Amino acid sequence: MSATSATPFDSLSALCKDMSALSGISGILGWDEQVMMPPGAAALRGTQKAALAAVLHDKATSAELAAAIDAAKQTPDLGPFERATVRDAERGYKLAVGVPADLERKIAANEVASVQAWVAARENDDYSAFKDQLKETLALTKEKAEAMRPGEKPYDTLIDQFERGMSAERLTEIFDGISSPLKAILEKVLEMKEKKGKKVHPALCGGEEWDVTRQAELSKDICQMLGFDMDKGRIDVSVHPFTGGAGPEDVRITTRYSKELPFEGIMGTVHETGHAMYEQGRNSKYDGLPVSDALSMGAHESQSLFWERMIGQSVGFWEAVLPKIHEKLPHTKDVNAEDLFFAVNQVNRSLIRVEADELTYPFHIILRFELEMKLLNGTLDVKDLPQAWKDGMKQHLGVDVPSDKLGCLQDIHWPSGAFGYFPSYSLGAMTAAQLYHHLKTEVMPDVEEKIKSGNFKEIKDWLKTEIHEVGSLYPSLDELLEKVTGEPLNTKYFLQYLDEKYSKVYS
Repeated sequence: MSATSATPFDSLSALCKDMSALSGISGILGWDEQVMMPPGAAALRGTQKAALAAVLHDKATSAELAAAIDAAKQTPDLGPFERATVRDAERGYKLAVGVPADLERKIAANEVASVQAWVAARENDDYSAFKDQLKETLALTKEKAEAMRPGEKPYDTLIDQFERGMSAERLTEIFDGISSPLKAILEKVLEMKEKKGKKVHPALCGGEEWDVTRQAELSKDICQMLGFDMDKGRIDVSVHPFTGGAGPEDVRITTRYSKELPFEGIMGTVHETGHAMYEQGRNSKYDGLPVSDALSMGAHESQSLFWERMIGQSVGFWEAVLPKIHEKLPHTKDVNAEDLFFAVNQVNRSLIRVEADELTYPFHIILRFELEMKLLNGTLDVKDLPQAWKDGMKQHLGVDVPSDKLGCLQDIHWPSGAFGYFPSYSLGAMTAAQLYHHLKTEVMPDVEEKIKSGNFKEIKDWLKTEIHEVGSLYPSLDELLEKVTGEPLNTKYFLQYLDEKYSKVYS
């Protein structure tokens, strides 16, 4: 199409695709930083990311983009995906235009320094060595939030970056609503566990037999079995598992393996495969446009947790992958699917979020939500974070935190400036439960048989049609859920799912 015949929407699309391509480059730099980059390159990487952030900021706040948005808004007869593209382009422009380019540069450079400082502090269990860096990261994050939406509460602005339309007030209502019933379920399950007295099969308790190379081979087999396209992706190892890359054609999974925690690598891979298949399943017709992006982090987490928990922690899943388990890990030859189901669904009051079970995990999120809300509104000083963390873990889970490495230094989110991200994990878990309930009762009554037989394609295709390809067509998670399941987010399915499942585990 010639420049003279291009429509206003075509012009806007071209600008959006350029920014998407640059964001993809940033994604590869971020992946390399955590997977391949030598430590000595940290300063250079900070310079590179700062320069790229400045270029992106210039494009995201340009007069050309503003004009293209205005022209596209006046275009009649746009389809729903095109209208959503214009809506989200305008939203992104309004958020970006208030942020000075110099601030974006500072944030990008600071992120590299902050993450590197966190890695060292975590390794040495030395919060004091990271405290000042975290204070700087927090200050820059707050400054950006205030620039994006002057007069708004900074924490609400940050939450909205990850979960559109969400606020601290509504999150407080959601978490207050599940806290008491969840604690009741937890206490009941722990009592059942104590009475039952059943032990995890010795072959599944970790040890030298859990060779990490074999674990990696098994994880790769499983992610391909679920539907991950290795021609457009890869799996590597990082300190903190994540899914990144440059877009649907280049999706990169990372996980980590442990002989002492034998299911960490496998279940981490299943989790990240859920994220990765969302990315690979995005709408190719609108590739590079805002509407093809994932709706929110809650939506994204719903996909990873759907596969990890509803699928990967079911008896049927372990029946499907049992032959591969026996092949890659011969010492498990006497283990059956029920043994594996029991092993991966253990409930304990744990210190580490990424190792927590479904029942205790929400309390890890509630704690982080409470702490970062206080950090952002100024009622908690960075220097007091370790003690506040310890107090919160005691209150919510009844556990004592012996070190900061096992406490406030365990996650990468705050070092990287991702304040407001954590609630998305539990919103995703609740969404996953609601999606699975709808799938099982209204769409695919034989879903458990499909899982047992290893037929994951139909499940993946349903998610692709209903969630992945829809992207950000709808402006909120509630509206997406209403379209797919007939109602907005309803926490009753989450509580019901947990109660039924863990009553079965310890019956």
